[in-house]
Amino acid sequence: MKAVIACFLFGALAWGQGYKPGDFQTSNPSYPKRNPFYFEGRVDWEILKIDQPANAWEFAQRGIHKQDDLEDIPGAVADYRRSLSLNSLKEGSCQLILKAPAGFGQSVDPPPCMLTVRLRLANLLKISEPGTAILLLSEAAQIDPLRLGVNALKGEIYAGMGLSDQAITAYRAELALSPVTELSKRFTGDEANNAHVHWALAGIYKRTEQPDQEAAELELYLQATKWHSDTYPWRIQVARTRLDRFRPKSTMSRP
Repeated sequence: MKAVIACFLFGALAWGQGYKPGDFQTSNPSYPKRNPFYFEGRVDWEILKIDQPANAWEFAQRGIHKQDDLEDIPGAVADYRRSLSLNSLKEGSCQLILKAPAGFGQSVDPPPCMLTVRLRLANLLKISEPGTAILLLSEAAQIDPLRLGVNALKGEIYAGMGLSDQAITAYRAELALSPVTELSKRFTGDEANNAHVHWALAGIYKRTEQPDQEAAELELYLQATKWHSDTYPWRIQVARTRLDRFRPKSTMSRP
């Protein structure tokens, strides 16, 4: 109780002498610096009440505001680029965090590399600057190797560039992150995962005239949609029709 009263009296005295919030932390050499792990989600820009961004996180947040709220894509791209110039793995202004910090309050310098801004910018540049988008996604995969969707987007970009082998490798890497096992089959009934990726792979094999691989991917696509359908359900019938062309007398059971 005495300690509580002493703390209260000290705080009142400090406030009366003109101290501001945060003075105690900055003047106390034993007070640990805050870990600069950036919040990766969106924060309403108006709530932040920032006149001009001053660091990588603030530029990223203003870029999100421009992209989502104002539909100012060039402005968003410019802010994302500015954010990454201050949070650069290549230049050493950010780092990969590969293990938990040794202790609570441990300082991290340079700060961790941000994931969201790289994913957003890659999506915006996938057509106009596909090479840059691939580099951004490669960094995103280093930041979070288990992040679903990163390799799939790389596969989409590679396919758009006509790089079929690289696209197939990326799509296979995406499938490997959520494998179908005997245990998962018993619990869910799913026999294949990620209909989107199997559909994309079937398209690549069709363009590269590999009918056996195309048919195999269409089969997996139909298995994957058996329980989860598809965002574009019309593709299910298209897949069935394409399979019928390969095996006009097939007696395979359709999902």
